[in-house]
Amino acid sequence: MEKFTERYFNAPSDSFFIFGPRGTGKSTWLKKKFPDAYLIDLLDDSTFRNYVAHPDRIKQIVKANPQTRRYIIDEVQKAPALLDSVHSLIEEYKTHQFIMTGSSARKLRRGGVNLLAGRALLTHFHPFMAAELGAAFSLYTALTNGLIPLILSANAPEKALATYIALYLKEEVKEEGLVREIGPFARFLEAISFSHGSILNLSNIARECHVSRKIVENYVSIIEDLLLGYRLPVFTKRARRAMTAQPKFYLFDAGVYYHLRPKGPLDRPDEIGGMALEGLVLQHLKAWCDYSDDHTECYFWRSRGGSEVDFVLYGENHFHAIEVKNTKQIHPNNLRALKTFLADYPEANATLLYGGTEKLIVDGILCWPLEDFLLQLTPNQWP
Repeated sequence: MEKFTERYFNAPSDSFFIFGPRGTGKSTWLKKKFPDAYLIDLLDDSTFRNYVAHPDRIKQIVKANPQTRRYIIDEVQKAPALLDSVHSLIEEYKTHQFIMTGSSARKLRRGGVNLLAGRALLTHFHPFMAAELGAAFSLYTALTNGLIPLILSANAPEKALATYIALYLKEEVKEEGLVREIGPFARFLEAISFSHGSILNLSNIARECHVSRKIVENYVSIIEDLLLGYRLPVFTKRARRAMTAQPKFYLFDAGVYYHLRPKGPLDRPDEIGGMALEGLVLQHLKAWCDYSDDHTECYFWRSRGGSEVDFVLYGENHFHAIEVKNTKQIHPNNLRALKTFLADYPEANATLLYGGTEKLIVDGILCWPLEDFLLQLTPNQWP
């Protein structure tokens, strides 16, 4: 029997959407958590055809099963018209819970569904966090193969990761007609990997892919809608100096980045590894923010003068500045950006994550072994 790993995600008691990329374990978790729920799996061809042709069918099922109080609609974006029926069911059956999973919000937004106008809560599901895996967590594996459950459970993770990327190209992009030609989009995916952890320059990517800037803008929105990547905004609250305006871009999983990023004689392994490490920390911070009860957002900080802090967490109960360094030794210049940030924001807690083995306080800044930090990062608690 395949081992089930407990997740930090907590299901709301009301109806809710649960969005997350394919393979992150949404369906597995829901089946384990709610074994008695009525499941509508839209990835099944016959089920999909039935509900596309007859979206009111779910109303008939609910009325015929008065003892069933919980319904799961898997990959609801494949049949957006279903949400009109779910909307009316939520209004009529106050004691019922409707759970809708999705790996893309694109069709739902374009269909004018507006995600049930707030009648269902919006939640997010992420790849594994290190603390969920515990002793099974490997920093090397996380950096090269990522933390997507579907990949980690495969007999050949590297091949599974290649298939995973192709799956998105085939099923989510090509079959749903999101792009006219799949070739330019495949080249774009390779090109966007160079922007992982960097300021997003759409004009440069357009030149690299030999397409217009407008097409690249559309491609980036597809990546975001498929939950494969996101833009990280600049922290500008009460800024005391001129700040950059452009966001940074990250792919959602370190393994996806590592697989997409071309490697050759001119590519330094430490540069690729450093970006993978930075992305790995961010995917943990994003999961921590989404799984914790209080509202905390993630940013980065960069002045026009060139000072940059990788991540800033800001919320009612949290204010943290985090710098990630792919080094085993701490050098004075590693702390320079954090000191600059603290000069502007003395209220913040500053942390340097590095590849060493000792937890230290250097010039008033907490320096923490990165792997140890990730293993101790759990929702509603700061290490």
